[in-house]
Amino acid sequence: MNTLHNKVALITGSGRGLGKAIAERYAALGADIVLNYSKDRTSTLEVESTIKAMGVKVISIQADVSKVEDIKFLFAEAKKAFGKIDIVVANAGIEMVETPVTEFTEEQFDRLFSINTKGAYFTMQQAALHVENNGRIIYIASSTTAFPVPGMAVYGGSKTTPRYLVDVLSKEIGYRGVTVNSIIPFAVDHSGIFTDKESYPELRKSLVDSCPMGRLAEVEDVANIAEFFASDLSSFVSGQHLLVNGGATQ
Repeated sequence: MNTLHNKVALITGSGRGLGKAIAERYAALGADIVLNYSKDRTSTLEVESTIKAMGVKVISIQADVSKVEDIKFLFAEAKKAFGKIDIVVANAGIEMVETPVTEFTEEQFDRLFSINTKGAYFTMQQAALHVENNGRIIYIASSTTAFPVPGMAVYGGSKTTPRYLVDVLSKEIGYRGVTVNSIIPFAVDHSGIFTDKESYPELRKSLVDSCPMGRLAEVEDVANIAEFFASDLSSFVSGQHLLVNGGATQ
């Protein structure tokens, strides 16, 4: 059985969705948790309460990953509270779908790239500076980086660039025993744009139809891989990008 006892895990964007599921999984495995949110304090405090009930330590820190000073503050406060950081999951991000190339605006482009690209880059930079030797850095990408989808040019593009950073960073800090990997989830049910079952019905149907298993991913499917990458089982796995998509073709 995997254990994360005596480990400290920092997960950005962990007040809901994938970040919440990963934080709760790590807590269940014995890790102390640093939760992060930008605006939704109420949901984050609910996650904090759930994690406290598991018998581990947990703190919540407000930080906007589109702002480098906020990211530095997040890591500084985490180390102040726990003295170290063993696992970092760069999860925070926003989605934009059903927006053709001819229609997206400069404002939309800047917003997605400031959070999804800049935020992930500087989160992983701080992780590289602060994570313990033999630590873990995990980036949550998107299957749109592997299978281009109409209407997702900006979103997919903003999630693609940090995958390159994963490759470079794994080579730069591998000598410390730190692994750097990305998880590439399919569209996730009960999370992001699909939190509401009624949202984007045509897109949902198209995605489900492309998957041999006939469903979207669930948050637990992604948490399973996050557990693997955080555990000793992946100690010699680095610079990898693992699709979690049930064999889907888009």
